[in-house]
Amino acid sequence: MIFQLTDDLIFPDPDLADESGLLAVGGDLSVNRLLLAYSYGIFPWFNHDDPVMWWSPSVRPVFYPGKIKVSKSLRQLIRKDMFEVKMDTRFEDVMRACSEVRKEGGGTWINEDMIKSYTRLHEFGYAHSVECFLDGELAGGLYGVALGKVFFGESMFYRISNASKVAFFALSENLKDWDFQLIDSQVTNNHLLSLGAEEVSRDEFMKMLDAALQFETKPGKWHNDIERLSSRL
Repeated sequence: MIFQLTDDLIFPDPDLADESGLLAVGGDLSVNRLLLAYSYGIFPWFNHDDPVMWWSPSVRPVFYPGKIKVSKSLRQLIRKDMFEVKMDTRFEDVMRACSEVRKEGGGTWINEDMIKSYTRLHEFGYAHSVECFLDGELAGGLYGVALGKVFFGESMFYRISNASKVAFFALSENLKDWDFQLIDSQVTNNHLLSLGAEEVSRDEFMKMLDAALQFETKPGKWHNDIERLSSRL
């Protein structure tokens, strides 16, 4: 059974999602609804011409801060310190770059409504971006949402090979320093698994999420606190 949302700020139990993980349709992408959804382990994912669709997959790929898999080639790249890594300086640009990547791959779920809503979430200090720059130009990055001690990863992109992986490594190391417990990656794919994602059941995920949300959420602008990423290898 797929639930039809109304204007009321309420979601059904995530365990009621169907086999594909689809839980509900409708509602809006307001700041309050998005924050409520993430606190329940629910996220929006839909194509441009579809209604808003809300998901709670039965299996989730997760990372633990400071424990992502660093390949030999990525390690060599990080040791060069060729990228300048910043946070929350180009949020909308990162979202739009992620949107372009998705369109090229045949998906359009990061549409104008999503960009507007998450940029608003960023202005309130809950959505964050990590940017990699090379010679002053945006080379790659990622964005997501933070509540308590969990980061919900949304999407990543690169214009220079492996720049998005460098951004993710920087995020992981900063989150470790900030005592974050979990990085949620929502939907499993081979790329995430290659970076060391571990698949957990919905029940396991909800237990970890509940624990991470016991900590106070501190909305605000993020800064990369690691001067040289190579020092973390």
